[in-house]
Amino acid sequence: MSLTPSHREPLAQEVTGKLRNAISSGLWAVNERIPSEQELMKELGVSRGTLRESVKSLAHVGMLEVLRGDGTYVRATSEIAGATQKLIGQHGNQHVVEVRLALDTRAARLAARNATHAQKGEMHALLADRRRAWEEKDVAGWVAHDWGFHVAVARASANPLLADLYESFGDVFRSNLEHHGAGQGTGCAREGHEDLLAAIEARDPDASMATVTANLNSCLNEFRA
Repeated sequence: MSLTPSHREPLAQEVTGKLRNAISSGLWAVNERIPSEQELMKELGVSRGTLRESVKSLAHVGMLEVLRGDGTYVRATSEIAGATQKLIGQHGNQHVVEVRLALDTRAARLAARNATHAQKGEMHALLADRRRAWEEKDVAGWVAHDWGFHVAVARASANPLLADLYESFGDVFRSNLEHHGAGQGTGCAREGHEDLLAAIEARDPDASMATVTANLNSCLNEFRA
């Protein structure tokens, strides 16, 4: 006897996909509490058991965290980001910066060769907003614009795999920014930011990589001190 393959995915798997999409699309932001069980059961038209199975699967990969008596919170925007957050607890800031050194330097070299006029304009706007947030002591705004600038550089590399990989580490890298740059008064260093953009505009891959290296090596030296 042969089994006829089903063309419809299991209900729990379907619900998991919908929850995952709500997170990755930004409908539910990182560290935000998702709607209650009752709300989701009604909206999705599923039982409590099916919903809990889906939530459990996303909690297992680190995208959600269930806090008993409080609710369920978004902790990462993808499975790889969730896994990275779990790993980071076993390593620390020095290792995070070392990973960034590898990704950022390559992205910077490629962006110097491939960035479009529109992408350079976006980077200028992000750095202006970043500088304004720093002057206004808006830490959350500074982190958002700083991270946005680095993502823009990765996208300008014209290597979609590198850009996707970089963005997948976003939750961890942003956390590192919050605890390092904004907390220690180094948030407006030119190295790796204004100087990097100048090198990208000059289409100078070596200078682009050098600015990133100088910026992140200074972070590493502080962690090693």
